[in-house]
Amino acid sequence: MRNKYFILLLLLCLGGSKLHAQNSQFSVWGAWFHTQKLSEHWGYAFDGQFRSADKVDYLRNILLRPSVAYHFNKNQSVNVGYAYVTTNGRTPDGEKTFRPESRIFEQFTQVHKAGASIQLSHRFRLEQRYLGDSADDRDDNYFAQRFRYFIRAVIPIKRDSNFSKGTYIGLQNEVFLNVQNKDKVNTHFFDQNRAYVGFGYRFSKKFDMELGYMNQYTKAVSSGTANNVVHLAVYTRL
Repeated sequence: MRNKYFILLLLLCLGGSKLHAQNSQFSVWGAWFHTQKLSEHWGYAFDGQFRSADKVDYLRNILLRPSVAYHFNKNQSVNVGYAYVTTNGRTPDGEKTFRPESRIFEQFTQVHKAGASIQLSHRFRLEQRYLGDSADDRDDNYFAQRFRYFIRAVIPIKRDSNFSKGTYIGLQNEVFLNVQNKDKVNTHFFDQNRAYVGFGYRFSKKFDMELGYMNQYTKAVSSGTANNVVHLAVYTRL
């Protein structure tokens, strides 16, 4: 029953984003997510992401995010890390712009089973964002904090309590909230929502590949944008 409620919530997020968005975009994202344990309790994680601009006109974002992990047990962990994000843009005149962002973040992750075979992950992340000046001679660097809640379900096509190989469906949703200096971002407490559905293949317990669709709804000062994203992701675990 809980699984049905999760799927319904995801569909509502997808539909709600489209209803409230005044602008629509299309982009392609690629990502690599890696986690590795070094001992019973310690490990690290890294993800690298590449995101295109609207209509795949150019590479808009590069994100590099390493972190140190402490595992309380196999289902609970905390991470502390750093992220570097580059944002390339274009002015109305077609001139190129560039803006760097540094983030420090802290997160807690809880993993558990829903039924015999479905794995659910909950991630709570707090980010301290340091945004540098954009390349248009404006002094607009600032600091802000953002909270993110992420939930993801991995649903094997063939029910298996010890899922180690085969096809699966990935469902996830993430909500972003501005908790400090929201006036510097978009004046709203709500920042964005990312709803996603994908189809993946688990080659082994150490390697997944997944292709899916993400609806990224971002709130601007006076409007909203729905970004329709083709998302390719690789997951590795050691």
